Amino acid sequence: MENKMREIKIEKITLSIGGTGDKLEKGVKLLNLLTGKKPAKMMSRKRIPSLGVRPKLEVGAVSTVRKDIEKFLRRMLTGIDNRLRRKQIKENHFSFGVKEYIEIPDMEYHREIGMMGFDVTVVFKRTGRRVRLRKIKRGKIPLRQKISKEEIIKFMEDKFKTEFIGK
Repeated sequence: MENKMREIKIEKITLSIGGTGDKLEKGVKLLNLLTGKKPAKMMSRKRIPSLGVRPKLEVGAVSTVRKDIEKFLRRMLTGIDNRLRRKQIKENHFSFGVKEYIEIPDMEYHREIGMMGFDVTVVFKRTGRRVRLRKIKRGKIPLRQKISKEEIIKFMEDKFKTEFIGK
């Protein structure tokens, strides 16, 4: 019998796009089209003169998906042919980029958006994670609560038939 508290779950999927000005507005439209939610815009805190970035300039957009996660993740993975590199996986999460949104099934080219890609981050959790995050009676969590690279690889291979490349 397997321990129910050791079970791995997908907590959320975060989609993000970087850019400024007109490119950012197109990115916001794309994220809205993909998730059906209004994305949050990210502002810069630092000044980077070589990139033309100043403090409080909108430099990106982020949208989070928490409902129908498995169906959504399957769609995103088909955009990259269900293949991931091992170096894209870290502790508790993995990330990958979709080069062009038209690679995703059921997505058509939109003239006002043009050709654009975005990043996808999938965050994992185990039951009991809220103990560390809640405000009242916050507790500490042991290291075994974290999800290792090998556990993520096994979970993705079993559940999503994902192929892993590299070391």
